[in-house]
Amino acid sequence: MRDLFETIRAEDPMTAARRGARPALRRRFYEHASIASSADGYGVCLDDKPVHTPARRRLAAPTPELAEAIAAEWRAQAELIDPATMPLTRLANAIIDGVADAPAAVAAEIEKYLGTDLLFYRADAPQQLRDRQARQWDPILDWARDALGADFKTGEGIIHIAQPTAALAAACAAIPADPWLLGAAHVVTTLTGSALLALAILRSGFAAEAAWRAAHVDEDWNMEQWGKDDTALERRAFRFAEFAAAATVLKMELTP
Repeated sequence: MRDLFETIRAEDPMTAARRGARPALRRRFYEHASIASSADGYGVCLDDKPVHTPARRRLAAPTPELAEAIAAEWRAQAELIDPATMPLTRLANAIIDGVADAPAAVAAEIEKYLGTDLLFYRADAPQQLRDRQARQWDPILDWARDALGADFKTGEGIIHIAQPTAALAAACAAIPADPWLLGAAHVVTTLTGSALLALAILRSGFAAEAAWRAAHVDEDWNMEQWGKDDTALERRAFRFAEFAAAATVLKMELTP
């Protein structure tokens, strides 16, 4: 599969999960996609032959449900194989080739976001936007305080808000160690600007759609005021597909 998906750089293990397709797409060369149990989980097969990641590791998921969801992306390909339409496959490649070898680096990136989480910074005006932010963001902060013991501060504007050390430590302790959950949490965090939204999806069952709306309160407000941009909406749709794939992993029970 080297000619289908870009090789993941070791220093940036999650980059491949957010890359688009190459200009030249390969023709579909297989009849069917399936899954098969193996020593490393549940592998995806094309015409009964195992699929490999860009680093030549077997494309295998920890549960049959997740492997089946990845295989479904391969089945959905038509005449040409378009990696841009296969967010779960790209995420799996990134996790298998990158996160599994460098979990500490990925966790450290999430920790950085916790220090400047999107939900901490509120608009100073107009009041309607402030109210919308409060409705969608305050429940997550309340959950972090009650469930994680992480009591964060909020403020107006973009000036850095120093968060309590105890709150940061409590939230960091909730970052998952499992490579699949860690990789998925990283994707949600970087796409939304909020590690707390990723942790809420993972730990509280917070709806992925609600998390996506919460991450785009400001953007949606601006579109309502100034109109929509088709190019921006296309980019947003691509990001949502990647977000949805990561949220799917966060919501799965990964113990077979």
